[in-house]
Amino acid sequence: RQNPLSKMAEGKDANPMRDIKVDKLIINCCVGESGDRLTRAARVLEQLTGQEPVYSKARYTVRTFGIRRNEKISVHVTVRGEKALEILERGLKVKEFELKAKNFSSTGNFGFGISEHIDLGIKYDTNTGIYGMDFFIVLCRKGFRVSRRKLRVGRVGVAHLIKKQDAINWFQKQYDGVVLNE
Repeated sequence: RQNPLSKMAEGKDANPMRDIKVDKLIINCCVGESGDRLTRAARVLEQLTGQEPVYSKARYTVRTFGIRRNEKISVHVTVRGEKALEILERGLKVKEFELKAKNFSSTGNFGFGISEHIDLGIKYDTNTGIYGMDFFIVLCRKGFRVSRRKLRVGRVGVAHLIKKQDAINWFQKQYDGVVLNE
């Protein structure tokens, strides 16, 4: 007689609703000051994604960093679909498909940073300079829309949520990635 629990686990993997996909990719470039450097960083993000980036403001004044409240200090852009996958691939190539276990959050998302944008294949421009940026990837499954839609809002069940280990397994399977210090 076969164990019914093993049959359930086998059925879970075959369910197309449980397939994990990239919902969105957020690229953040924090310069720490407003002005010319920030607009050049915005130009780099626009070159990379083909979308217009959004400026983020400082939440409060930090005198040691020399920033004031509501001063624009960073730019970010959200990319979805095929373009997000293509940029993610380029970003992971820079990291040599190696991430640390602490790069993955408990909710199944992950992020990493790169120190030089020219590693992504953008040509170096002396006027622009070199900028580092943070990549943050939000993963989702089919059916997550029920928690965000306007009418008949529902909750995503605990079994359907993406956990840290699910995200790590997806990364290893999808990109043949290496996760260090697990």
